[in-house]
Amino acid sequence: MTTKPTVLFICKHNAGRSQLGAALLELVAPDRYTASSAGISPADKVNPSIAATIGELGLDITDRVPRPVTPELLDEADIVVLMKPGLELPAQPRGMVLEWSFPDPTSWSPDDVRPMRDAVAARIERELMQP
Repeated sequence: MTTKPTVLFICKHNAGRSQLGAALLELVAPDRYTASSAGISPADKVNPSIAATIGELGLDITDRVPRPVTPELLDEADIVVLMKPGLELPAQPRGMVLEWSFPDPTSWSPDDVRPMRDAVAARIERELMQP
């Protein structure tokens, strides 16, 4: 039995972009990947606008708790997706590193988040779902 590759999405606070990426990957490829997320300096909770726009797709992430990036998480990940280029990580990732650039949605409304949600979904489709 082959284990699924783990994709670790990382952003600054693990409240918005990285939660969005992990949730979208969970929705489109639950049998293909294990999705995870973490942040450089985690917030207290998931961004409500991110949770709302993911909820629209049928996944409730309101109970998720932002967590810090650790050397162990970086070692477990087969693919690390930096949702903001240039983030300083606590250790060198073992797996492949992808750098995507998405703005920080900290103060955005769900209406503001939807275009980014769709752009992240398209990037996942283009870079992670192709054979």
